[in-house]
This record gives sequence, structure tokens and C-alpha cells, in this order.
Amino acid sequence: MLEKFLPRIQFDSYEDFKKNYTVNIPENFNFGFDIVDGWAKEKPENRALVWCDDHNEEKVFTFEDMSKLSNRAANFFASKGIKKGSVVMLILRRRWEYWVCATGLIKLGAIVVPGTLQLTKKDIAYRANAANIEMFVCLNDAYVVEQMELAREQAPCIKNIALVGDNEREGWINFNKELMEHSDVFERPIGDAATKNTDIMQIYFTSGTTGMPKMVCHNYMHPLGHIVTAKYWQRVQENKLHMSVSDSGWAKFGWGKIYGQWICGATIFCYDMDKFIPANLLGVIEKYKLTTFCAPPTMYRFMLQEKVEDYDLSSVEQWCTAGEALNPEVFDRWEELTGRKIASGFGQTEGTVLIACFEWFEAKPGTLGKPSPIYDLHLLNDEGKDCENGEEGEIVICGLDKNPPVGLFVGYYRDEEMTCEALGSGSYNLKDVVWRDNMGYHWFVGRHDDVIKCSGYRIGPFEVESALVEHPAVVECAITAAPDPIRGQVVKATVVLAKGYTPSDELIKELQNHVKKATAPYKYPRIVEFVDELPKTLGGKIKRAQIRSEDAEK
Repeated sequence: MLEKFLPRIQFDSYEDFKKNYTVNIPENFNFGFDIVDGWAKEKPENRALVWCDDHNEEKVFTFEDMSKLSNRAANFFASKGIKKGSVVMLILRRRWEYWVCATGLIKLGAIVVPGTLQLTKKDIAYRANAANIEMFVCLNDAYVVEQMELAREQAPCIKNIALVGDNEREGWINFNKELMEHSDVFERPIGDAATKNTDIMQIYFTSGTTGMPKMVCHNYMHPLGHIVTAKYWQRVQENKLHMSVSDSGWAKFGWGKIYGQWICGATIFCYDMDKFIPANLLGVIEKYKLTTFCAPPTMYRFMLQEKVEDYDLSSVEQWCTAGEALNPEVFDRWEELTGRKIASGFGQTEGTVLIACFEWFEAKPGTLGKPSPIYDLHLLNDEGKDCENGEEGEIVICGLDKNPPVGLFVGYYRDEEMTCEALGSGSYNLKDVVWRDNMGYHWFVGRHDDVIKCSGYRIGPFEVESALVEHPAVVECAITAAPDPIRGQVVKATVVLAKGYTPSDELIKELQNHVKKATAPYKYPRIVEFVDELPKTLGGKIKRAQIRSEDAEK
């Protein structure tokens, strides 16, 4: 399958990869027809999805199964008035129906909007009205159902709501029942009904840590950008199990659980957990003998609170992480217990993997890796000039007007002004601060707004967080700037403690001294607050802005 899209698949070195990797983009590429149906014709018995949950339910779908089910879904949605350009939101957590619905909607030319279970009635109504969402397909969850029914009263654009599962509910369409009443044949649309590469395929609502959520648009070429994500970073293998831990409402689902993985022919493994319990996840990895695995750093941290050495994880050939920078302590401990390094990947909802640890160089603790070949990535200083090695700068993707990279977002839905502001200059500034060493590795400092300025010093939160989590008392932490009348800002640590530790003045002093020894003494946290959990976005990232805001109010 990859031969259809890549003139070259194998490369001799990272430099060769960076210089010569290219993607052949077919005219009117459609992920549903060209990938899912393509595998169904080429290798129909290969497994597309292995799904299980916490209730001993398990399902296995071949590519032939997924092709036919997505055809039924396309016919089902069409029967409800959904057509090319219609917007449909899926609030399905990790249910297997997500893959069926998303693929069917892509075949139909509708716009897919992922949604998380944590959305309130206000969130749902805002999204429905902002994007003119005509239909919702939801998990049969009491909270989701309640919020959806309340939100519908405030969003007249919603014409239909459907529920997955076997239960009937007044006012709701029984998705699973009606799905099987439709034909498993769906001919590829032609003429005006056919999708074009530049049509909008998917909208992600950002987490909205500042202001209302933005609507990030990806077109039909976007899945091809994830070949680098899946093949060269996660290193998935055809017909072998790959697991990325993410809810379908997150952009990371698109990174790790559908597009690049299916293009490569990998089998997506999904554990639809009711709640993240580290021991359960370790047991699932052992039981199903996964080949490749990706999870946020937080999950690795919590799994390390268990006896990892008691689980046979030897089947996993590639461990990956993304979402936040991975602290060296976690990297080193995981390698010690499993014998393999964790390969970091970095990016945003707006794109595919931008920087990662690829196979031609060694992953190092604390590094993000090196740039993907599909982006013209620069580090620019405050004067807008390219940074020297060792100099901190913001990540900027250049050359968008000359050679738009496949995979990068194409704008914000229904907001020309914001789109022009972000992309109009021919470049896109991520507002993430990193530095590059003499070997070409990139090292994370923090979000532009997260960098702390204290008594004339610039302090990146990641370095201090990495120092803190080396201490056995700390599971995870957030370093932020707290207001100070003398210094302007001081370093504050918000800390989640490991099992067996309790807050005390003595522990605060111990943690402060630990940081002074692990990094430059001026970077130590003058304020330490203990909490049960850190505030996080719907995508699992720490809300440092919220912590700063709450401190300012105090």
C-alpha cells in the first residue's frame, strides 16, 4: 500500500530521510475508499481493529469487515440527510463504532468532528452552533445523554441524535440497529458529490485554555501526513497490534488510532477502559502482546508506580510518547525495566508529528528528537532570525505559500481573520520554545506563555519539572510563574505526590534542595503546593495557564 504514496520507503540515514522523503498525493484522495477499501481488496482478512473493554467484551474486525460496515454507515447517514459538507460530531470515547462512523462519513464527504465525553451542555451547544453540526452520534452514557438532550434545546441546527448500543431511548436513533438495516455496498460518489483534496474532512475543537475553542480544519490530504507519524516514529507494522492510548475526542486519536496506522496496514488495538488504572493497562499490554505502543508521559509516570517488572512486556518493540515532554527520570526508569527506550514525538492539533525520535538516531532522555521531513521547520528568536545552536527560539513552520506541507491544518472553520493571522504570512508560529544542540536534537523549554522571568532570568518549566520528578515523592508536577512583589515572578511547583508520601514543610524543603542540586539553584521552586491532581485539558495536557490565573486571583 505504501508504494502507492511513497516513491521511497527505506532510507539510509536521517539526513537521507530529511532530504528525500516525499509523498505522492493522488487526485481526489479519500481515506475511506483508497485506504480502508484498498486494504479490503488487497488483504481482506488482515485485521483492521482489535477492540476490548473492561467488561470482557472483545471484537475483531478485518479490513473487509470495516469496509462493509463503513459502507452501511455511509448509507445510514445519507438516509438522515447527511451529505457532502454536512457536519457530524461523534462523542464515542473509544467505542468501535467510532471507526465505522468516521470512515463512513469520510466516504460520504461529510465533515467529522470528534468530541469528548467531558463536554457539558454549554460546550455541546457552542460547538453545534459554531460549526452548524446537523447530527450527533453518542455513547450510551448517562452524563453524555443528559448533556446532549439539554444542549439540543439551545442548538436548533441539530436535526438528529443517535445512540450506540442496544438500548432504545425516546427521541434518539438506535445507531446499531439501523446501521445493519442498510446495504453494505456504497459506490464512490462522482461529479460534484465526490470529495476533493482541498475539501474539509475533519474539524478539531481545541481545548480552549484561553478564550473559546478554535475550530482547526484539516482537508482530505491530512491522513497522508500521518505516514511519518505511524511508519517512521511509531514504527507500526503490517497486521501487527499498535496501541495509542487516547479518547476519540482528542487529536491524538488521529495521530495514533486511525490514519497513518491503517495506511501502513497495522492492526489498531483499542482498550476501551472505563477509567485509567495503570495495573489494568499493563495487564492488557501483556495479554495481547502488542508490538508498538504510544501513551502520554503521565500514563508512563503512573504505570511506574506499579511493579512493571512483574509484567511480560517483551513483545513491545517500540515505545512512544507525545502530548507533553517526557522527563528524563521516566525515560531512564522505563528503559531500565523494559530494556527499550521511549521515543518522543512532538506536535499540535494543527498538524502531524513535527519533531520525533526516528530510527536512524538514538533517543535521548529529555529530547524531542529531530524535525519531520515534511515540514520546513525553523527556530526563530525574538528578532525573527534563525537561532544558533544552544539559543532558545520559537518553532515556526515556513514556506506555506510555496510548498504547503501535507498534514498541516488549512485554517480555522468560519474564521477568515484568525486563519489569515495564523497562516497569512506564509508561515505558522507554534509558540513553543525549544533549543537545538550541536547534534541537531531539539529540547523542549515550554510554551511561550509558560516561560518564567524571575529576577532577570528566563526559566523553562520543563527543566525544573524534570528535576522534581527525579525525586521519588513526585508522580507529576507543573512548574508555573507565581506573582511576587519583589522579583516580579517566582517559580511555583504544583505537585502530585506518590503513594506513601504526605505533605509537610519538611518535604517542601527536601524538594527545594533536590532541585537546587539537580539544576541551577536559582531555578528552585520558592512555592510548593500539593494537590491530588493537576488541572488538564480535555486532551490531557496540563493547564498551566489555569494555575497561573488562580494564583493571580489569590
